[in-house]
Amino acid sequence: MLRTIDLRGRALSAAELLASVPRAQAARAEALATAAQLVQDVAARGEDALREQATRFDGATDHAIRVPDAHLDEALAGLDPTVRAALEEAIRRVREASAAQVPPPAVVELAPGARVEQRWRPVRRAGVYVPGGKAVYPSSVVMNVVPAQVAGVDEVALASPPQREHGGRVHPVILAAARLVGVTEVYAMGGAGAIGALAYGVPSIDLAPVDVVTGPGNNFVAAAKRAVAGVVGTDSEAGATEILIVADAGADPVLVAADLISQAEHDEQASAVLVTPSASLADAVAHAVADRAAHTLHAERIAQALAGPQSAIVLVDDIAQATAFSNAYAPEHLELHLADPRVDDFVNAGAVFVGDSSPVSLGDYLAGSNHVLPTGGQARYAAGLSASTFLRPQQVIAYDRDALAAVADDIVALANAEVLPAHGEAVTARFAR
Repeated sequence: MLRTIDLRGRALSAAELLASVPRAQAARAEALATAAQLVQDVAARGEDALREQATRFDGATDHAIRVPDAHLDEALAGLDPTVRAALEEAIRRVREASAAQVPPPAVVELAPGARVEQRWRPVRRAGVYVPGGKAVYPSSVVMNVVPAQVAGVDEVALASPPQREHGGRVHPVILAAARLVGVTEVYAMGGAGAIGALAYGVPSIDLAPVDVVTGPGNNFVAAAKRAVAGVVGTDSEAGATEILIVADAGADPVLVAADLISQAEHDEQASAVLVTPSASLADAVAHAVADRAAHTLHAERIAQALAGPQSAIVLVDDIAQATAFSNAYAPEHLELHLADPRVDDFVNAGAVFVGDSSPVSLGDYLAGSNHVLPTGGQARYAAGLSASTFLRPQQVIAYDRDALAAVADDIVALANAEVLPAHGEAVTARFAR
């Protein structure tokens, strides 16, 4: 089910390491073109385009796109008490962890009367996307909304696909989670069109444009974020999920197999990769994966994900080469099943899970960390969703007359060097009378 790639005995560059397990580039390229068309259709035709897309992709017709408050109340009233308790604990943990992500204001006194303040201001309005295709993600409601609230965002609009099985309504567990976190503006719309609607607004359903769009989804949702970038801010492109496990000979093959399968369960395009210097562990994991995957609920989907070119067992010479591979690959989720994890050596990952008792599933729900993370190698330069996603750093400059006089000559010198004399004159004018 999982192919094995043997890189032992080869000195490979970062580019060669990355090329050994390619991501599904064809699918991403197709998604970019399609998503851009869907976004532009919504921008041009608004509600009509949303309804056509809902019929085409979700099998929903004549549904209320703007979710009535009564649907939220009904959903919360019908929520399984054990699920409610788990969501409330997740909310508490994510809220506490997110609060640590809000930087305090900082003031620098560069000289007497020369003051520069760094402060952080939240966006006014955020749009969050919660997937609802192959699975239901109330946890994504928590992961998107709570950091926005902690950051101080005034308005949060939530979008999730209409469900044919629920008469075109958003899935009731997602609605219940929205009610638990206090979101009242919810829209039954999905995919790339929903991202376009949040970015451009749809007046006929009272949807005003947002300032930032966040949330996970499939490759089409990730590509739609790229299509609206510049119109609104976005988080990283959290597309089809990825797990990379670095393990040594002492790792438990059953746990490694379970964790690979857990992420392959999301989507046929999910990436599940094990990197190890231990041939015996590689063989044991391969057998454990085959045994376990066949007996899971989503066995067919898992089999496709594990058999795809984006998934593999990679044999390397040693942990140093495994580390180099991981840093080149820059996975969304990185698990370290190592006797000596040396976490600081692993510099490119959306989130790092250390040890047998820290599976990715913990981060998906109750670790307190955020599960909306960069995919497709973007962890080399992009961060996961956090309170800072909804914040803008802003500088406040306050100099008194003496402080300005102290640097006036330097300003004039630099302005003249750049052949912008009026810049210097804007300073000297303050001392000419």
